[in-house]
Amino acid sequence: MSMFCFQCQEAAKGTGCTIKGVCGKTSDVANLQDTLLYVLKGISWFNEKLRAQGLNPVKVDKFVFDGLFSTITNANFDKKSFEKRIMKALQLRNELYSRCLAVNIELPNELPDFASWQGSSASEFEKKASEVGILSTENEDVRSLRELIIYGVKGLAAYAEHAWNLGHKKEEVYAFMQRALVATTEDLSVEELVSLTLETGKFGVDVMALLDEANTSSYGNPEMTKVNIGVKANPGILVSGHDLKDMEDLLKQTEGTGVDVYTHSEMLPAHYYPKLKKYSHLVGNYGNAWWKQKEEFESFNGPILFTTNCIVPPKGETGYSGKIYTTGASGLEGAIHIPDREKGGMKDFSQLIEHAKKCAPPKEIETGEIVGGFAHAQVFALADKIVDAVKTGAISKFFVMAGCDGRMKSRDYYTQFAEQLPKDTVILTAGCAKYRYNKLPLGDIGGIPRVIDAGQCNDSYSLAVIALKLKEVFELNDINELPIAYNIAWYEQKAVIVLLALLFLGVKNIYLGPTLPAFLSPNVAKVLVENFGIGGITNVDQDLEMFLQVKPA
Repeated sequence: MSMFCFQCQEAAKGTGCTIKGVCGKTSDVANLQDTLLYVLKGISWFNEKLRAQGLNPVKVDKFVFDGLFSTITNANFDKKSFEKRIMKALQLRNELYSRCLAVNIELPNELPDFASWQGSSASEFEKKASEVGILSTENEDVRSLRELIIYGVKGLAAYAEHAWNLGHKKEEVYAFMQRALVATTEDLSVEELVSLTLETGKFGVDVMALLDEANTSSYGNPEMTKVNIGVKANPGILVSGHDLKDMEDLLKQTEGTGVDVYTHSEMLPAHYYPKLKKYSHLVGNYGNAWWKQKEEFESFNGPILFTTNCIVPPKGETGYSGKIYTTGASGLEGAIHIPDREKGGMKDFSQLIEHAKKCAPPKEIETGEIVGGFAHAQVFALADKIVDAVKTGAISKFFVMAGCDGRMKSRDYYTQFAEQLPKDTVILTAGCAKYRYNKLPLGDIGGIPRVIDAGQCNDSYSLAVIALKLKEVFELNDINELPIAYNIAWYEQKAVIVLLALLFLGVKNIYLGPTLPAFLSPNVAKVLVENFGIGGITNVDQDLEMFLQVKPA
């Protein structure tokens, strides 16, 4: 095999991609990502020793989580970008080694390979991956748990970067990420790895709380908002991904230019924040979840900015070739990459804006509005109404249907599930999974929408906060006593950290689909089933009967 990757839900044949990623990742990029991860473990190993003496350089934390973020599914497909990252990683690791020697930190006579290996060319970097990739761990249960931890840490890295960009930092989170990376190189027992997996979930809660604080302190608490899904007459820029700081920089620079800004996929919740929605040229949301982007980008006409992952590499020449811009951890061969902002400054989007001015306005592909903005503060404002609806029986059950969307035809399940839910149930959602049902005419219950959209995937934190608040209001001892069922769609590593965070909070009986992760060995899957009630979906009728404990009408 020329590569091996099974970190996302679309792993080929349900086992792993061995020639080319279903996501579009080529084998050389996959191998470079494996080598980058290996060197990041070496950086973390040295930095842990320096951290113990309070001598760890601040720049290391950002380098590590930015590198991890770049390896998330659909984030970065640019081979040259990874070659540069590995060169910088080796330089930084060697710098940390020298620093350890300079302050007399005791090191073994023979350094671990991840702390000492040297390479200087793309061919050497790619060759190294065959020695250090996923399959280099022979025991499948140990491999499964190590990868589960690593994917959780990749999710942590994504959320940590967004918070960092807004000036919110947490040393304990960065220390854990690096400690966890090092732990995946050690000879830990299955029990120790399970414990580390739950600890990863604990830091998942911490980092999502950090990002929630960063977002709300910067832009205000999300508000119930109607978002236009039609188009205006001006040329536009379509913004995808998750980074709100990038969105703010772009909105400031496009103000008064005659260029409108539209959100795409996971950027939809930008409309919910008071300080972002004040920009009158933030005019609507265009299209659906990430996987439909090829046809939707054709009709948009203007340039597209990817602030993070969710890229689908175009095949050959397209109507939007030459119109894709990337920034941050994202990358795509042939796209124009916007450099990081200077400290205290903004990213320079002038080239993107000038490009947009020369484009035709977007072609309308739908009309109407969708409603969102139900993060925890907004839900708490409606708490009395919601509690009364539960007490009177107007709401019989909540269904958490957060997570990711994807290409598979089997994901039609989530649309059908939402359509067939009894009319006295409410869907709690976050992430792009909502595009499977957020445009359905599901109505409301006494003014409470039947789809309560908290926002991006990281806003699953809000759903956990809401659940904990309801537990308190109803004076329950266990969060699992609430009338809440969990039917979650997953796709990539940010969904993994959300799952681990829910497990840490004590949530049980979570159902995942459309398939269980390929990286879970049978024994690890059994541990999750026995200890947490993790299960896989089957079909709509059978699952409705199971969740509702009555036969569907």
